[in-house]
Amino acid sequence: MGIAILGGGLTGLTAAYYLAKKGHQVTIFEKEKTLGGLASGFKNNNWDWYLERTVHHLFANDDDILNFAKEIGFNKIFFKEPETASLYENPNDKIQISNQIQNLKSKFKILPLDTPLDLLKFPYLNIIDKLRAGIVIAFLKLSPFFSFYERQTAEEFLKKYLGKSGWERLFRELFRKKFGKYAGNILSSFIWARIKKRTKKLSYVEGGFQVLINYIVDELKSLRVNVLTSCEIREIKKKGERYFINSQLFDAVISTLPTPVLTKISEKIFPEDYLSRLKKVQYLHSLSLVLETERPILEKTYWLNISAKEIPIMGIFQQTNFIDKKYYGGKNISYLGWYVGTEDRLWKMEDKELLDYVKSYLNKIFNFQFSIFNYHVFRAPYTQPIFNKEFLKNKPEFVTPLKNFFIANLDMTYPYDRGTNYAVKLGKEVSKLIL
Repeated sequence: MGIAILGGGLTGLTAAYYLAKKGHQVTIFEKEKTLGGLASGFKNNNWDWYLERTVHHLFANDDDILNFAKEIGFNKIFFKEPETASLYENPNDKIQISNQIQNLKSKFKILPLDTPLDLLKFPYLNIIDKLRAGIVIAFLKLSPFFSFYERQTAEEFLKKYLGKSGWERLFRELFRKKFGKYAGNILSSFIWARIKKRTKKLSYVEGGFQVLINYIVDELKSLRVNVLTSCEIREIKKKGERYFINSQLFDAVISTLPTPVLTKISEKIFPEDYLSRLKKVQYLHSLSLVLETERPILEKTYWLNISAKEIPIMGIFQQTNFIDKKYYGGKNISYLGWYVGTEDRLWKMEDKELLDYVKSYLNKIFNFQFSIFNYHVFRAPYTQPIFNKEFLKNKPEFVTPLKNFFIANLDMTYPYDRGTNYAVKLGKEVSKLIL
C-alpha cells in the first residue's frame, strides 16, 4: 500500500518506521529543510552538540520513546537529576530565605518544590495549607484518571481542595503564564496529567535530540522510505478512494500536521460539519528566546517557573545547568519561553525588540548585567491546544470520516502536555490502524 505521511516530526517518523517494517511504500512530506518538527535542533559552528529550538528533555517514565530508541538500537540517552524551582515575589522582606542563586534582588526568592521537604519549608503557606497541598499532590500523583477531572476546571478543583491560599501561591500564576486568558477554563485533567507524569530524574540525548532524529531517518532510508523535505502541501485531492498529493496518488494518508493546517489543505475532501468541528479547537503558539551568555542567568537551577506576577515570562531554563557548556562552545545557554496568541504583542515583536524587552525584566530580578554574545528567536504556531470543555467535543481522533485517512497530531496527547514521548506513542498507534 502506498502511504503518504504529512509532517516529518517524531510522530510521522515513527509511523513511517512501523509501516515500512510491514512492507508498505511510505512517503514523508515535510515543508521544512530539517526533520524532527518541534524536537529538531540547530548547531552553531563552534558547538559539538545540537540544541533544540524549544527546551526539551524526557522524564524517567517516558517509556514509549525510551523503548522505541532501544528497539531501533539507539543507545545515546542518559539520565540526570537537575534542580527545578520557582521564582516568587517576597511579600514580606523580613522573611529571610537562603538563596542558592546569588545576586538575586531581595524582592524575589527562588524556591525549590521538588520534594515533600521542600513543601514543608515553603515560607508562604501555613502548616495546614502545606499539609492540604501535600495530600492533594499525592492524590493526583497516585490516582488513576477519573471522569470528574473533566467536569471541572483546574482552578475550581485546586481552590476546592487546596484552599484559596494554596491555589494562589502554588498554581495561579503558573496557569496564567501558560494559558493566558484561557487559564480559568483549563480542565483539571490537565493538572492531574502534569503531576502524574512529572519525575525528578530527567533524560537527554547525547548530542541533542537531532542526533536521535538523524538516526531514525537513516533507519527509514534503509527501509526505502521516501523522505521529502522542503516540500509543502497546499491541497489534498481525492480520486476515487485514493488521495492526490503533489502529483502523486496514495492509498492512505496519515496527517501529523497541526489541525488548523490540515483543515486548510483538506477543505475539498472532508465533510463541512467535520471541518467545522475541528476548526473550533483553540490554540496558543510557542515563542522561544535562546540566549548565549558569558555567565549563567541561573547558577544551579535548570528549570525555573516564574510565579512572580509582575514578571511576564513563563519560565527560564538554563540548559547548561543540565548539559555541560563545553558542548556549546563554552557559552552558557538559557531558554526563555512563552505561550501566546497571535494578538499578543510578544508574538508581533521583532527579534531585537523581544531581546530588549526580556533584558529589562532580567534586570528587575537580578543585580547584575548579562553579557549576551548571541541570541536566537523561534516561533512555532498551534503548539498548545486549549484543554477546555469545548476541546473535548471537537478534538481530532485517529479515524476520520474518510476511508484510509488518519490523523495523529499533538492535539491528541490530551490530557498530557505535548512532548516527544507522546509523539512516538501516536506514531506507533496510528500505524496499527493500517494493516
